[in-house]
Amino acid sequence: MDPATLGLSDVTRGDSRRAWDHAHVIVEHALLPVKAGQEAEFESAFGQAKTIIAGMPGFRSLTLSRCIERPDTYLLLVEWDRLEDHTEGFRGSVQYQRWREMLHHFYEPFPVVEHFLQVDAV
Repeated sequence: MDPATLGLSDVTRGDSRRAWDHAHVIVEHALLPVKAGQEAEFESAFGQAKTIIAGMPGFRSLTLSRCIERPDTYLLLVEWDRLEDHTEGFRGSVQYQRWREMLHHFYEPFPVVEHFLQVDAV
């Protein structure tokens, strides 16, 4: 992803310990459809797996929320410094293989993962 394409030529890259900058954070969004009856097991496994992703370069934050209307659906939001921190760094890592082993068998169907860049906020 080229920052100039997004009109963000000032996007800073590199050290994830820099000052928090919401305007340039990439938000990974996934609705996780968990197999009915496996919600408690999923939440337990996720509680362990989150330490894997939290240790990755470029990771900022993570939230997992459970849908009220569809209790077998979860919303995962992960903030990254750069798109590549998720798509290449995390997904290309040995740690991702462990993440997959711990979590992917809970999903039916497999979730769609998309990435967003904030354009406005209050």
